[in-house]
Amino acid sequence: MDGNYILYKFILATVILLISLLVAMYSTLLERKVAGYIQDRLGPNRAGIGGIFQPLADGLKLFYKEEFMPGTADKFLYILGPSLTMMIALLTSAVIPWGNSIVVNGTEYSLQVADINVGVLYVFAILSIGVYGIMIGGWASNNKYALIGAVRAASQMISYELAMSMSIIAIVMMSGSLSLKDIVDQQHGMNWNVWYQPLGFLIFIVCAFAECNRSPFDLPECETELIGGYHTEYSSMKLGFYLFAEYINMFISSAMIATLFFGGYNFPFMDSLNLSHNALTIIGSLVFFMKIIFFVFFFMWVRWTLPRFRYDQLMRLGWKTLLPLAIVNILVTGFVIMLKNHL
Repeated sequence: MDGNYILYKFILATVILLISLLVAMYSTLLERKVAGYIQDRLGPNRAGIGGIFQPLADGLKLFYKEEFMPGTADKFLYILGPSLTMMIALLTSAVIPWGNSIVVNGTEYSLQVADINVGVLYVFAILSIGVYGIMIGGWASNNKYALIGAVRAASQMISYELAMSMSIIAIVMMSGSLSLKDIVDQQHGMNWNVWYQPLGFLIFIVCAFAECNRSPFDLPECETELIGGYHTEYSSMKLGFYLFAEYINMFISSAMIATLFFGGYNFPFMDSLNLSHNALTIIGSLVFFMKIIFFVFFFMWVRWTLPRFRYDQLMRLGWKTLLPLAIVNILVTGFVIMLKNHL
């Protein structure tokens, strides 16, 4: 492992970090624009042309807000909560293949920070840690509404992680690999997993809404019951970390949906274009980001369309509907693979 390789990986990780933060920042503007369109109004349009500088104005506002900390809060855990949530949100992007590879002077550079052979397990390991940031923040605030929001978030995220992981097991059974790069490469052209696993896709995307605490599953932040949920006692950039982490999670969830079910950087008729390897890689990366943007829009579309669930309905859906469906999907997939191998 030479110095150039380490430098390249460092630069790639930095670029992906900056892109994640930029997407999270402008997702706030996109969400307000989508909400405005659905509600027949304009949305933000004062800061720059079409409100293009609104995220910068919001960021400055958070920086200059009063840095408040409850007198009875556990100071160390109070600061650790949002910091851990933000860090976990950013770590998941390391194993996502953002493109194929670039060849420079005969040397191939992969557009993936870490191509580990257990990429799927890595993603779920990181997601399982993410619940601690919310739980710690709610408990350290020493506020009953924040604590109830944190308990809701923990039980909701743990419940839906089960069905989500079950939905991906069927993909792993089909591909025979836990590497996200291998899963993407097996979806060359239009051979996408969504055609073979429509039920798995449906289960995964519903669980992604619950994991991101997005409406109609935003019970941990239910303002009609819990004021602001687990981040009620937070202000300034600590609150900003929680809000930014939600949008980064939405961006990463959209990337995972595109990777696992919609071919990642693969696109139709890519072999018939007769382009160079580097040109196909660049186009594939652009197509991948277009898929991500579509699913980010879908997250926002659902938020401003469907009403919020009751908490008992949320838990019933996870345990009594999605989990049994995911198990049935695994059994059917295994049966089909067995028939295919014996025919």
